Amino acid sequence: MPPVKKPGRIIRPTSATAKLESYIPPSVLDDVRPATAAAGLFAGEGGPSSRGPAPPSRQGAQSAWGTRFRDDIPKPDEQPRRLTLSLVDGLADRPETAAARARLTTPAASSGTKIEEKINLEHLHSLKKSFEVADKSGTGTLTLEEFKEVIKNSLGLRRNDDQITALFMKIDSLSEGKIAWDEFCTYMQLEYAEKEDAYLRQKEVSFHTPAMIESTPHRETILRIDNMSDGIFVAVSQDGTISFWNSQLDLKRTKTLMSDQNINRQKPKWITDMVLMQQYNKIILGTGDREIQFYESSTFEPYCQVSGLETVPLKLAYCPTGYDECLIMYGDVDGCVNIIVIYATGETLRTWKKMPKTDGIASVTLEKVAHNVNGLTKFIRWKVHEDWVLELRYYEELRSIISCSNHENTALVIGSTTGSTHVESQLREIKESLNNFSNDKKGPKLSQQNYIQTKRRMDSDQTVFKVYKGVKTFDFSKDKNIIVTGGMDRIVRIWNPYVPSKPTGMLRGHNAPIFYLSIAADENRIYSISTDKTVRVWDIKDQTCMLTLRPKSHKIRGDIQACHYNRVTRSLAIATDQMALLNQKVKPQQYADIVITHKEPVHCCRYNASFKQVVTCSDGSAVKLWEFETGKPVFEFSQAHGDNAITAMAFDNTGRRLITGGRDGKLKVWNYNNGHCLKTLEKEEDNTEEITSINYIEMNRNRYIISVGWDRRINIFTDSSDDFHHVQKPLPKWQDDVNHGHKEDILSLASAPPNLLASSSYDGEIIVWNLVSGHIYCHLISPKPQDYQSVALDGDNSICKLIFLEDRAANKHCAQLVASGPRGCIHFWNVYNGGELLAQFSVGSNRAAVSNMVASEDSTMLFTGDAIGFVHCWKIDGYCLRGKESEPPELIISWRAHVQSVTSMDLVEEHGLILTSSLDCTVRLWTIEGEYVGTFGQQEPWDVYNKATFLHPMVPYDVLVDPQSLPHHPCLDGKLTAAQVIHAESLENGENDSEEEEEEEEERKNDAVNITNYLGVRTQFVYDDNMIQEELKGKPYDDGTGKRLRHEKHKPRPKDRGGPNAYQNLKCFDLDDTPPPSAPTKHRDKTDPFDFEI
Repeated sequence: MPPVKKPGRIIRPTSATAKLESYIPPSVLDDVRPATAAAGLFAGEGGPSSRGPAPPSRQGAQSAWGTRFRDDIPKPDEQPRRLTLSLVDGLADRPETAAARARLTTPAASSGTKIEEKINLEHLHSLKKSFEVADKSGTGTLTLEEFKEVIKNSLGLRRNDDQITALFMKIDSLSEGKIAWDEFCTYMQLEYAEKEDAYLRQKEVSFHTPAMIESTPHRETILRIDNMSDGIFVAVSQDGTISFWNSQLDLKRTKTLMSDQNINRQKPKWITDMVLMQQYNKIILGTGDREIQFYESSTFEPYCQVSGLETVPLKLAYCPTGYDECLIMYGDVDGCVNIIVIYATGETLRTWKKMPKTDGIASVTLEKVAHNVNGLTKFIRWKVHEDWVLELRYYEELRSIISCSNHENTALVIGSTTGSTHVESQLREIKESLNNFSNDKKGPKLSQQNYIQTKRRMDSDQTVFKVYKGVKTFDFSKDKNIIVTGGMDRIVRIWNPYVPSKPTGMLRGHNAPIFYLSIAADENRIYSISTDKTVRVWDIKDQTCMLTLRPKSHKIRGDIQACHYNRVTRSLAIATDQMALLNQKVKPQQYADIVITHKEPVHCCRYNASFKQVVTCSDGSAVKLWEFETGKPVFEFSQAHGDNAITAMAFDNTGRRLITGGRDGKLKVWNYNNGHCLKTLEKEEDNTEEITSINYIEMNRNRYIISVGWDRRINIFTDSSDDFHHVQKPLPKWQDDVNHGHKEDILSLASAPPNLLASSSYDGEIIVWNLVSGHIYCHLISPKPQDYQSVALDGDNSICKLIFLEDRAANKHCAQLVASGPRGCIHFWNVYNGGELLAQFSVGSNRAAVSNMVASEDSTMLFTGDAIGFVHCWKIDGYCLRGKESEPPELIISWRAHVQSVTSMDLVEEHGLILTSSLDCTVRLWTIEGEYVGTFGQQEPWDVYNKATFLHPMVPYDVLVDPQSLPHHPCLDGKLTAAQVIHAESLENGENDSEEEEEEEEERKNDAVNITNYLGVRTQFVYDDNMIQEELKGKPYDDGTGKRLRHEKHKPRPKDRGGPNAYQNLKCFDLDDTPPPSAPTKHRDKTDPFDFEI
């Protein structure tokens, strides 16, 4: 080993439900995949990296909720996902790995949609014939060499033999050295069937039901719901009442905006629509009096308005297009899209604010907006639809406006804002303006027809989508490059924005007209709501319904008025005569920036040298496989022990099978490459005590699986390929175990060849067993240290981990066994001659219990992990080799790896790396020098052969911000003040160097300092170190130092009470115009006005 540098729900009986995440190993049949195969399974789902040329889809493939079209129909830019893979796993030749090392797994993936498509029938027949031909012995099985010949000849592959060997080892999980055709088919069927089930389960989505429902302050119909940048919902009704709601549906604030304007009116003004202008802290309202009004969003005071519109603005839209530039759009009853382009928004709004007031609000006419003298605003009016404009939005990604109506031939239109240049029309406009020119001093008369006249876009400036019964609502996503539409025909259509002829998908399932649509690109979902208040969630890639939420479950009553999906809080707001909120079930995380390996605490992690993979097990009964060299996920199967946590794990002697133990008291043997449960090991009836440790032992050509746990007994199971029973019972208990065994729960188990077995329990007792006879070799009980103080109610007697130093097992004069306890100390034991304690030492000053340990093969280094996440590396070369030791071994290095207890550790000596897992849901990889490599589950892969890809010198974010990660320091511990630390050296020298001061006293007396004061009087006095020391002692450094620090520490923090902040509540006042300067006084005489005389 290289030296360490010191630091400068229903479960099938034979398989668990598998789950494929973002990466799988390469397939040997990637070069011969069926026509339905598609590359890039789960590679950047929903992101730009996963987009590519759309493969041909299935003909006539339908589901209960969606329809796929024929191959001639254009597909969106986003590539759909398959649900199945090809025949075999491991061998496709790829250029990116041809020059790399011969590794077992490389980035590759492929998926499909149906089980029937995962195997190409032609290649299946070819492989079967090759199996029959290659079976020279006539036994119906193939050896490794015969299998290599079959794969190469029948599929025409020329690839590294290591890939074929890896596939053979995965199929031959019992290490028999041969596989049959049935085993080959079974492996492929189980693996890809599990992946398909897991893929569907991965897309599960749910809401908290019933919905949160609150009464509203609105007395009229709610027109629109929107959300601010902080996730606050804003709702406005026809009478101008605006309300603010938080994510828990608490009403934070309400206000009626137009109350002052309606005082002197017989009929009140009605609101038609509302949009937020958050960049300028404004709210924009459209009124039935053909006005667009602006209000301050903090004080709700009227700011200005644009009046004199030709039509009533039915729908409003706002979009910033650049720095201090924006578009304000509205659709009307004439089917026109009206656009107000503002090039200097801030200056323009301030100018409008100074206009004469009408009904108490500054007003500017549309005529002046269209013919702005300074050219800061422009008005454009397009005739787009033949019916009312129901919705419109501007998308900067397309630089176009999308609008919809119920007219079939102009149901959805994507058009430009300004249109192409038309020379003839421009010349005509110039000619008309010249004809209307007047010689009046006021200048030329404004042409009324110039801005009121509606125009139609050229065909090249717009794209028209024709939809049966029109479009009532729509949404667009640039990331997915799709438009979804819904209307009276109850069908949700998916379009390519550049192909208006036919939709790429039609999602059926609603029984009422579609009222609202929203695309959540980051979630890869479409949310749709119909007028009967049915909520459906659709998957974009598969075009299938993932969730249907009916009124019976969400309990929302009344006619639907407005809807909005908040992507920040992932909640759906629905307004009827009440306000309702449906919150999506999302597991909260402590920090959004922390990478986690599992969603639950991780109990085990092991490195498999055979396949160069890391296997991790979690509290959620999930098993994940990771590529060790890059950290990429390979495969996952969940529900391994039902709903019970996996608490222990071990590999067999070949590394091809995984043995897991859970809280249900059962052990299971897996072919973990495809999630196939080969065997279940159960104890006696009604014995469901938790398994805490598993050992796999090969002795005298017999193989055994030994487990311990809370049942306080040693359970031994035989591992024989001749035993065809799926459920297996343990061997009879040892008599010494029954009569003189542990009296408390057994926590750890360790073995050493040829016949030693050690177990430790919760009460601090260690028992060493003879594996051959089953007799107790010795009992080991540690004495209590003299200066020890208990920090737990039970006395900290538990021993969580035992390890044997295998190279010392035959030496009867040294320490062979290392225990992690009791009382938080590491113990070195000699197990021979009745047992003798050779060393006992504490790990650190924090007295944290040691939760896990691992030693190098040559017994020169010991790594320990404790209950607060620290990892310590000890040099034990020669330690306790010749007798007792009174001092602890040399501590090489220690670092904080996790913020919670370290549950498992595994040392990969060939690479000089160490794996650690913790209850904080992470599994991390470190160098033995403590350098941070990465966390399994992170987006960026690493390369164990290239240190430049390691995250070092960075550390995990949760470790960085945790207070216990701070180093020990007198100031931080509160034992010393900053002044004492700063002057510690000088004070020590003043106290301890008295002898040297006496020797130099005469010399210092001669060091006179001549000082001249400001009067010029010369004074002579002695200024020595004694005077400086007395001066330092007399000054109150302790009282003055750190006041600013204490003030910042105890300074009260402002509470977040929701709603607008203090800045937004500031009331703004208009500034009076600066009066013009007075004219200078005229003097008839030419004297100096300042009366200067020279």
